[in-house]
Amino acid sequence: QVQLVESGGGLVQAGGSLRLSCAASGRTFSSYSMGWFRQAPGKEREFVAAITWTGGSTYYADSVKGRFTISRDNAKNTVYLQMNSLKPEDTAVYYCAASYRRSYGFYSRGGYDYWGQGTQVTVSS
Repeated sequence: QVQLVESGGGLVQAGGSLRLSCAASGRTFSSYSMGWFRQAPGKEREFVAAITWTGGSTYYADSVKGRFTISRDNAKNTVYLQMNSLKPEDTAVYYCAASYRRSYGFYSRGGYDYWGQGTQVTVSS
């Protein structure tokens, strides 16, 4: 069982930055590939970024590539999402998710075993 708690969301102006954190409970965080998804009002939850359990590979949605960076600190059981050059269309609830030793299929919600409760990110124009 893994529990995930997101933090770091808030209100920011367009062009600004935020860093989201996702703290995981449990002894085997290093065995989980981690993903970030987001859901805007009236829209489907969509993939944002993922990092493999080995930390060797990262994946990004085209809409955030070059602006967002996913990273992990296994010593702190935490995954981060650094978000720069934020746009109003980045406004959404951001969720982190965990998938045991997954090495493919990061873009699909169904590939993840555990989800956090989400943190709101609002970007004003």
